[in-house]
Amino acid sequence: MPRVELTALIESGAHFGHLTRRWNPKMKPYIFMEKNGIHIIDLKKTQAAIDDAFNAMYEVASKGHSVLFVGTKKQARGVIAEQAKRCGSNWVSERWLGGMLTNFTTIRKSVKRLQTIDKMESDGTFEKITKKERLMASRERDKLRKVLDGVESMQKMPGAIFIVDIKKESIAVQEAIRLNIPIFAIVDTNCDPDVVDHLIPSNDDAVSAIEVISRQMADAIIEGQAKAKELKAHESAEKERTKKEKEETEDRSKDKKGRVRRVRLDGKPAGKKADDKEEAKAEEKTEEPKKEGSEEAASDKE
Repeated sequence: MPRVELTALIESGAHFGHLTRRWNPKMKPYIFMEKNGIHIIDLKKTQAAIDDAFNAMYEVASKGHSVLFVGTKKQARGVIAEQAKRCGSNWVSERWLGGMLTNFTTIRKSVKRLQTIDKMESDGTFEKITKKERLMASRERDKLRKVLDGVESMQKMPGAIFIVDIKKESIAVQEAIRLNIPIFAIVDTNCDPDVVDHLIPSNDDAVSAIEVISRQMADAIIEGQAKAKELKAHESAEKERTKKEKEETEDRSKDKKGRVRRVRLDGKPAGKKADDKEEAKAEEKTEEPKKEGSEEAASDKE
């Protein structure tokens, strides 16, 4: 059963493409018909594409990889930020900074600068600097916050990137391709589908359509993250079990080495020889009193 019903896609306006004169011929397989100078997208193919993208996104998340949501156009900003937050992912909803992926080290420096300014304000450093310096620092912070808010917690390269409107986000697409990062994207009739690994043919200008598809991607990530936690817990339990078995084996080995081996002499165990000596000593002690008694008797006779 498809994850999204056709009625939901129709109600969201996902089937409306761009004007026929603005189309990309490579999108022909995903176009159902032309009506009033507008291409109509085949929603059955959109349905199938959503299912395929969901499964692929689930695999990415289940392996412990993060996903970066990208959508800077007005219609996508709010939805992208909302769904990314819901699934614990990073996002870019204001402006894509050139080199955000290919020059990640520099971006991290900007993030650290933002964190430093925040710390200055919280620990009272702002009160020790001049009013002009404080104003400049505040402006710098606001500027950095606007473009780095969604990636402030991103410590490493994402395992995949989800994009709304690959034509507008062409720089993000190029950087992802250069770094071999899988691209999931909502692709409209005016875009080139060849640059996307997992495309979802749909209207990329309708807020409702963007919300329906973005929600599915977020759901896939949430389910994948749950699977990743389950696998991690299983691996930890397996490691603990293996460690315990190893320790028990080592303990048994130490016990064997600590035991004294008894050697048999003259067909008797080594312990038997010691017992014989003790018996001989006991007999000697018994005989001594007898000998003394006989000597006394002899002297009496004399």
